[in-house]
Amino acid sequence: MSRPSAGEGVRCMWMRGGTSKGGYFLAEDLPDDRDGFLLRVMGSPDPRQIDGMGGADPLTSKIAVVKRSERPGVDIDYLFLQVFVDEPIVTDAQNCGNILAGVGPFAIERGLIEAEDGQTEVRIFMENTGQIATAKIATPDRRVTYAGDARIDGVPGTAAAVPITFADTAGSSCGALLPTGRVVDVIEGIECTLIDNGMPCVVMLASDLGIDGTETPGVLEADGDLRSKLEAIRLRAGPMMNLGDVAKKSVPKMTMVSPAKAGGAISTRTFIPHRCHDAIGVLGAVSVATACLLLEGPAAQLAVVPDGDEKLISVEHPTGEMSVIATVRSGAMSNAAVLRTARKLFDGFVFA
Repeated sequence: MSRPSAGEGVRCMWMRGGTSKGGYFLAEDLPDDRDGFLLRVMGSPDPRQIDGMGGADPLTSKIAVVKRSERPGVDIDYLFLQVFVDEPIVTDAQNCGNILAGVGPFAIERGLIEAEDGQTEVRIFMENTGQIATAKIATPDRRVTYAGDARIDGVPGTAAAVPITFADTAGSSCGALLPTGRVVDVIEGIECTLIDNGMPCVVMLASDLGIDGTETPGVLEADGDLRSKLEAIRLRAGPMMNLGDVAKKSVPKMTMVSPAKAGGAISTRTFIPHRCHDAIGVLGAVSVATACLLLEGPAAQLAVVPDGDEKLISVEHPTGEMSVIATVRSGAMSNAAVLRTARKLFDGFVFA
């Protein structure tokens, strides 16, 4: 069967997932020229993305490609694609736990999964990293509802809760939780933890970069010296993390940590990689929370971590915090759970 023609319009649902936003497509609905089509849909490359659906920000220039899974015990296969804003690049080099929050509702709405009465559990294979996440979707009367009382920082109002549990995410992109085999590496004179527990991250002390960690994203983005230093570290960290040349990749994320300001475990400022995140990505928060549990390293120096095998680690960010519930077995994180929400914004056809 031939692929649909983009010129005739392609079926698409636009959704907010967590603190991100983007287009959700069935894999079978995308045209053969997938990447070219998605660049045109978003209006890239253009800083304003004026001729497309993108919101002139990496957080609003995202795509989910979804299909029914043929894997045993799995409901849905999900591929995340980051569409660059001002470069003609579409990449699958990372995962996205925020966009993941909309995958379950989308799959139910598209008829890929039969909803249960009350709540529907959806097991999702994340194609980018080869890992499985389990999301629980509110489905009263066997229909998806987006209304609810859950609130997450970075999103106004409330919505239905979407709890997501991740397991076996260590080394999903880099091959190991600590790809260099060390908790601390010194790059460009800066002590870094190179870590991957679902999202490749470089974790550094904010103070080592000449900031105190309370600055707004706008202030940090305007600091040319800081951005140059971070990029120099990132380009060297990429090969060390088994990611190769990362000059045109969206990983690793660059996270600067400082003492918590609002009663959490740690405070963060993250570049993703060239824009400063208004919050923090879901899997980025999991990787940072994991760094807090290490015996040494920048995050471990500052983190306030509760006792017990189940630890609620509050990762503060510019617009609030993200709570990661870490289950620890034999001194290591065995799985992590986060709370997200999602909302359907429109359903129809998009043209390129």
